[in-house]
Amino acid sequence: MRLLPVRLELDDRVESLLEKFPCAVGHGVETGHLRLCRSARSSQNTSDGPKDPPAEEEQTDPSISYRWIRERAQRLILRRTDQRWASELVNHLREKFLSYLKQESTQPYYQSVSVLNSGSYYEMVKINNPNEFDMMVVFPTPRLTWVELPEYHGLHYSVCLARSTHSDIRIFLLDDGLTISASKVLEETRRLVRKFLSTYKDRKGHWRLTRKSPNSPAITLVLKGVQEDNGEGEGEEEVALVKETTEEGQEEKELISLDIVPALEVPSAQRWPVAAREGLDVKRWLGRKARQALTSRSFFFVPKKPAGRNLTPTAKESWRISFSHIEKEIIKNHGQNRTCCEKNADNKQCFKLLKFLIEALKQRFPQELEPLCSYHGKTAFLHMLSSRVSDAQWAPRLLPRCFMLLLEAFESHVRDALLPHFFVPTCNLFAAPAFPPRVLAFLRGVLEEQRKLGVPLLQVVQPEPLLSPCCTPTLSPPANSPTPAMCSMALPFIMTVAVIALSCSVLYLSSEF
Repeated sequence: MRLLPVRLELDDRVESLLEKFPCAVGHGVETGHLRLCRSARSSQNTSDGPKDPPAEEEQTDPSISYRWIRERAQRLILRRTDQRWASELVNHLREKFLSYLKQESTQPYYQSVSVLNSGSYYEMVKINNPNEFDMMVVFPTPRLTWVELPEYHGLHYSVCLARSTHSDIRIFLLDDGLTISASKVLEETRRLVRKFLSTYKDRKGHWRLTRKSPNSPAITLVLKGVQEDNGEGEGEEEVALVKETTEEGQEEKELISLDIVPALEVPSAQRWPVAAREGLDVKRWLGRKARQALTSRSFFFVPKKPAGRNLTPTAKESWRISFSHIEKEIIKNHGQNRTCCEKNADNKQCFKLLKFLIEALKQRFPQELEPLCSYHGKTAFLHMLSSRVSDAQWAPRLLPRCFMLLLEAFESHVRDALLPHFFVPTCNLFAAPAFPPRVLAFLRGVLEEQRKLGVPLLQVVQPEPLLSPCCTPTLSPPANSPTPAMCSMALPFIMTVAVIALSCSVLYLSSEF
């Protein structure tokens, strides 16, 4: 028993020497004797002395997570060169498509349509790459009436004409002569898009029509090609777009996607549906006059049927209410002073970070989080803008703290299983069957884990340097580190101490037996 303190003391000396001179045994390599020493000390502490209290759950230092947040926010900024080539391609296609519809003789109703840009790119909240665009093809309509589908809490409607008509819209009516068929509008628009693409020529690339997606109101076009680095400028890229095939050894990628959504415009002379009149809570944020002006504007119906199976015939032909143009306006002009967020506040940066986190979680758990989308984050963001109304609360220097508050607010919505639609507050976006309880439980767990660990999914991982097989770079040792000469001098001493410690251990074990 007398040898135990001596042995542990020698073990401590050996461990400290090995940590001081790691190059003597190989940098970053733990010897078997060192592991034995630590294991013996751990067992001694747990067997003889009082047990330590259980350690608290590990949490990341806030300063580290704040650094991750700032670094990721910088990476989410779109490069001007990428925006330029993407917007030029989309604008060219949009102009040609609109011109094609104006001259379409088989469908006169399409000659009076207009185009409205929507989506995250035009809201200035697109992240990573400018590769997704949205375009609404707006149909002017006569006076409409609508009937809310009560089981969908003010989000889906059956849309009808106020009176019978002989105008061009009659080709989209059901047998009753008044109800506008969502499926007919979507199918005819898809047919015209396919016909347009067969005549559209662009020397920069070839647009393709994707397969029809169930429950989606969009006709999606994709532009595929090869994106190469031209080696000039500060990371500028040259996009080499090919039409049908790529060169051998090159992988064809999806460069841009464009969603074309047909929409019925309800003129401003008609009031919003009853379910939407209590929404848009921006009185403290933008003011009463601003809210009155927004609620006096027109709104849209898009051909999106409810999710789920065994839908009724009425639900299959229903329309979903849309306020995407108002969402774009209030996000772009968000503050009480109507100032640009890049100069005075960073609330859009917070939303970009939340979007990135949602996309990262969906990539990590695609099946478990299939119902989750960026619109859930956008709705939580709009609710938080209504509560944090001052621009000073979104100052750029407060970005990490503001993002953590937004993340906590989103987590609170998930925990309560309650996320009211910002324009239709009677509709809960986290309600079943659209968002099953098992998905909410899983999302609650991963969000809690990310928050406690400092949101590690936001961490910018630096790429490992590639080592050439023919040569190895010379690495400079850190300051105040032991030189090879010092390590070689210390090696005999370390080995001697190790032999003594091992001998003491053997004597102790023999005395025990």
